[in-house]
Amino acid sequence: MSARLNRVQPYAIGLFRIVVGLLFACHGAASLFGVLGGVSGSNGGTIEAGTWPGWYAAVIQLVCGSLALLGLGTRAAALLASGSMAYAYFKVHQPGALWPMENGGEASAMFCWAFLLLVFTGSGALGLDQFFSGRTSEEHKPAAERSPVTA
Repeated sequence: MSARLNRVQPYAIGLFRIVVGLLFACHGAASLFGVLGGVSGSNGGTIEAGTWPGWYAAVIQLVCGSLALLGLGTRAAALLASGSMAYAYFKVHQPGALWPMENGGEASAMFCWAFLLLVFTGSGALGLDQFFSGRTSEEHKPAAERSPVTA
């Protein structure tokens, strides 16, 4: 059973990355553009451009979530996203109460740890990172080692 699960592990990581990236990008899009219900409690509103830290967090959410969704620059995007969620938890939520259930910081804590996992696992399968790394390594091989192209 372990061997079978190990074979599909890259696909499970890829699916995890896609779902987490999509959810994170949706948070950013809601805050910046008012879609999907907008900012919490504002009935479709947005965050005023340039306000600290909300607007910057929303930009990070949209950009890093989209990059993670596509699997492009996954590790760097995940590191930035994880750090921003750690900041959100400790500066915004944790002063209200110790536990995430009490301070409303569950999403920040979960996104922080999910993106930290992606820093160490990489994009998994189905990501543009894999497509570009495979293409680049093929281009740098000597002509004798390249796989032939058949029509």
